[in-house]
Amino acid sequence: MKWQATALQATDNVATALRPIAAGESVSVLHGASLVEITALEAIPLCHKIALTDIREGDAVLKYGQCIGDAVGPIARGAMVHTHNLRSRRARQPGRK
Repeated sequence: MKWQATALQATDNVATALRPIAAGESVSVLHGASLVEITALEAIPLCHKIALTDIREGDAVLKYGQCIGDAVGPIARGAMVHTHNLRSRRARQPGRK
């Protein structure tokens, strides 16, 4: 079976879309060594992130086994994760403009 999104680490809570995904589409995700199915709640453009689990406001968003930021509100499993619901920690480091 082919997959449409991938998450490289088992700890990741988002995956990267390998092609555009339509709202309502069932998505096969290679998540570490496992293949999981989720339903896209909205359109996910190529190379954008899709939530693999429900993510609560303030939770760390993990990609490649690393924290890439914090959820600014609840993110449902299958939703797109992008700048509208994710705040980078790097942008908030002291001394950064």
